Amino acid sequence: MRTTDPPASPLCREVRDRRGRVYRVGERDADLLGRARIWMAVLPWAGMAGISWAGAACLAARPGALRVWVLAQAAVAFPAGRLRESGRLPAGRAVTAGALGVLAACGALTGLPGPALADGARLAVAGAMGGAGAGLVAAVCLTLPGRWYPERRGGPAGWVVSGCAAGAVPSLLGLRPAGLAVTGAGACLAVAAAGRLLRDPPRDWWPPHPCPLRVPADPLARRVLVRNPPAVRQHTPGEAARSPVLWLTGLCLLGAAAVVVLDLRLPVPPAPAGLAAGGAAVAAAGAVSDLVGRRATLVAACLVLAAAQFVLAAGTARPPLVAGVAVGLAGGAVLALVTAMTADHFGENHSASVHGLLAAAWALPVLCAPAVRTPHGALLPAGCAGLLCAALALFLKAPGRLSARRVLPNPHPLGEEMA
Repeated sequence: MRTTDPPASPLCREVRDRRGRVYRVGERDADLLGRARIWMAVLPWAGMAGISWAGAACLAARPGALRVWVLAQAAVAFPAGRLRESGRLPAGRAVTAGALGVLAACGALTGLPGPALADGARLAVAGAMGGAGAGLVAAVCLTLPGRWYPERRGGPAGWVVSGCAAGAVPSLLGLRPAGLAVTGAGACLAVAAAGRLLRDPPRDWWPPHPCPLRVPADPLARRVLVRNPPAVRQHTPGEAARSPVLWLTGLCLLGAAAVVVLDLRLPVPPAPAGLAAGGAAVAAAGAVSDLVGRRATLVAACLVLAAAQFVLAAGTARPPLVAGVAVGLAGGAVLALVTAMTADHFGENHSASVHGLLAAAWALPVLCAPAVRTPHGALLPAGCAGLLCAALALFLKAPGRLSARRVLPNPHPLGEEMA
């Protein structure tokens, strides 16, 4: 038992399925948290919304810190996941520390400028501090709901990712630097307060219903588990890194992030209101993935993203709000679905660190974006990239799980052998 696990209660027991995977069953969420587990989706949403708002406010005041911010946020994702899984960095402490780091960065980035050299150094240090803090918050908030909802994680994952749409709000309000500093600081304090209530579930935890060893009697629960079966076993980050599925997932996320970043660099980018509306619809996409399957929904999201590029290239996206909704919905849905699929494929125990391995997939397009001189001319290739992502998504399957087509019948049934 890890240090993050609470003492075992009399109701707790461990069961194994036919593949040997262990499930810790019997404990209710109220037994572990003292409240319903819905709070482990509401509070992470508040964390993602607040940190997106604060990050957007900081970077609007000092756009020059963007590359350092993104690099630091991606770099901290994997170490933060490893520290969380070892028990040395509980979820609540990680989010609180990350929010305070972003708060300090907001104060530095929106303060009065000093001499050129000192200002450049302060820009780099503040950007690194803010990015690392945002990375800590994202590492917890994106993966925590999937651990509390292992039987239907798509809806909670989409709900939390939809909180990123709050990052478009500062640009809609047109605030001045002083207003950006105040709202960013307030968002950071709200995230720190929410983080104090976050808790990780025990390793291998599974809710009392439905039973992981039986086919659920409820048709809806049965459909969700059939469409999105749990991982065959709990993979370590090293085992996941040796699986081609992780690399295909990273390529799919990389392509989708590159397309979204390209759209934001257009001479007339998609309207921020459209991006916010599309991000809010991501929660519905996550819930749909529970019913129709994560892979099918990911394919559909990549196709929507590709279609939006062809429409933008044809110049028929009127008004830009429509294109913004399509790009925000598809881009956010890809992030939510990849987050949920990581736990579906490799298990919940190491989902934070495995997801951290994919952090470079979305950070690389942001770092390389300034090299794109003619974004409008790249829309057709971007549409083709979206189609390629949809094709890659077709091959995403949990390692170790055989499809029904590969299960061959016994050529010598028991009755014939005994005869």
